Amino acid sequence: MDMIDTTTELGKGMISIYKRYDHLRISGYMQPQFQYASDKGIESFAGGDFNKQSDNRFMLRRGRVRFDYAHFNKRDLPTVQFVFQFDGTERGVNIRDFWGRFFDGRWDVMALTMGMFARPFGYEVNFSSSDREAPERGRMSQILMKSERDMGGMLTFEPRSKSHPLHYLKVDVGLFNGQGLSGPSDFDSHKDVIARVAMKPRPVNAAGWLLSFGGSILYGGMEQFTNKIYTMEGGKKDFSVDSSANNVGVIAPRQYFGADAQFVIPNGKGRGSTQFRAEYIRGTQTSTALDTETPGTIPMEKSGAFAPLYIRPFDGAYFSFLQHLGSARHQLVMKYDWYDPNRSVKGRQIGDAAAKYLTPADIRFDTFGFGYVFYFNENMKATIWYDRVWNEGTSIDGFGGDIPDNVFTTRIQYRF
Repeated sequence: MDMIDTTTELGKGMISIYKRYDHLRISGYMQPQFQYASDKGIESFAGGDFNKQSDNRFMLRRGRVRFDYAHFNKRDLPTVQFVFQFDGTERGVNIRDFWGRFFDGRWDVMALTMGMFARPFGYEVNFSSSDREAPERGRMSQILMKSERDMGGMLTFEPRSKSHPLHYLKVDVGLFNGQGLSGPSDFDSHKDVIARVAMKPRPVNAAGWLLSFGGSILYGGMEQFTNKIYTMEGGKKDFSVDSSANNVGVIAPRQYFGADAQFVIPNGKGRGSTQFRAEYIRGTQTSTALDTETPGTIPMEKSGAFAPLYIRPFDGAYFSFLQHLGSARHQLVMKYDWYDPNRSVKGRQIGDAAAKYLTPADIRFDTFGFGYVFYFNENMKATIWYDRVWNEGTSIDGFGGDIPDNVFTTRIQYRF
């Protein structure tokens, strides 16, 4: 229809139908912040690396605007959902979400999602940056799931009726390109299968304590474009090199297994809650000699030749404690996390003369972050946060002891 004449009864009726069955929502938030680092030019997971000659900065960490459209049926259940979200900062503008979802209208338990959206792995990866109390996701989440999102399709089992016996259960199974938003397009034919089974928060006693938990798996990999492959095998303290010509075209593994849990204890009306969160991930990661992030493009040497791949056994975890301080407006947050990119080697073994292939990419890092969050109202909050970061001492020059890479952050978030 080109135009609806709202002066007629027919036009008024059409408008009421649109208002009833179609909903368009615009929301967003911005996070201006100031940071001070313990040294100039540090590499950091607290919002990105610092410039070489700088140890402090103002920055717009995130600036998101999101458009949600949903069509509802006569039972007030969604039939179609469409989402577009972009991020605009001083560093540029990028698309963050662009996906559509179709809900089955018969059993009201299934949904199909396709497009660019968050991978269904773990709890922290899918916890919105506008709701998260800590300024950033942990090092482990940022490395394994850089940008959190990927192109793909996902089937979801989630009963929408509260009377359904499996109402508290959610199961996601998806197929994704694999490199996420760190690359412009898929560079091989291999896809990642990602699945998550989660129980939504459920009361465990009459006092209203809530428990939720989930398990996740990522089973994927990337194609090898060179005959050389480096692996940690048989308890050895250095990489073994396989130079077989048969390696070209073989899929190098990328396999993650994770478990997470969340526990909430209400403190009373208007007094907030006490919360505990934990997540552990381990598995096999394929990347390059100097990095453990999943490559966004085919790894290349400076000479223009294909770079070899390095396969490492990793693990990592985080543990969070959140406590409202007598009021829902004041909150204390503490978080400890670690990421060990190579579980086969420790400390001084890295960089030792007998381990010629190990690099700084094999060093374990631990972070203890703590801070205070003040909620002015539902549209504005302030965060004061400090990350104390430790790396294990190694035999590599520059990493013989703990390097100075701690970061203080103060942030204001505006939300609409």
